[in-house]
Amino acid sequence: MTTRRAVLAAGATGALALSSGCLGFVTGSEALEFDASKVLPADAALEETGYEHHDSGWERIEETVSVGVEREIHASLWNAVYSKEVSIQGQRQEAAMFAAVSLPAMEIAGSTQNPLDDMDNREILDEVRDQIEGNYGSLRDIRHHERTVVSILGADRSVDVFAARTDLEGEEMELRLPLTTFTHEDDLLVLVGGYPRLLPDEGVNIEVLMESIEHPLE
Repeated sequence: MTTRRAVLAAGATGALALSSGCLGFVTGSEALEFDASKVLPADAALEETGYEHHDSGWERIEETVSVGVEREIHASLWNAVYSKEVSIQGQRQEAAMFAAVSLPAMEIAGSTQNPLDDMDNREILDEVRDQIEGNYGSLRDIRHHERTVVSILGADRSVDVFAARTDLEGEEMELRLPLTTFTHEDDLLVLVGGYPRLLPDEGVNIEVLMESIEHPLE
């Protein structure tokens, strides 16, 4: 007896065959591979703003997804983090940062499997919180502050600026966290910065870095 579920599963498998081009993935014997391209701020912008490379590299993700049938996908995402030493009340502290993250869109049979695709910027901020807290420590009282527009990779992009509090060197500090997300050349890009509220010029520098972004890079 052919059930409706079996027909749907067969249809999904046929769609996978058309979209993936990977017989092993269709049969379930192999995972489907997705790789993001690097995203980086331009060297000239880094020199202009004074931000220096802090860390960068690839992260591997392995997930089971359901597209009528369950299949394995493997993905590589890229992230690069930059930081800057700034003067706060006469003391030099590494209290400004910028990160660029690239995730593959992971589209299968017309359905996007990227977990960030359906999130708003506030939710994505929570997802990239580790990169931010690596510079500042624990964030609290996160709230939306304003929205601006920055020209990035040939288009105007909405940038949500969030406010948050943290403790740095034993002192409470209010931060501004500008963040934008958009799809470019089959990757989902996440660009996020952080700087003390009392240093608004760093907000301008973050915009310079965002505007300079280069993608895709090998």
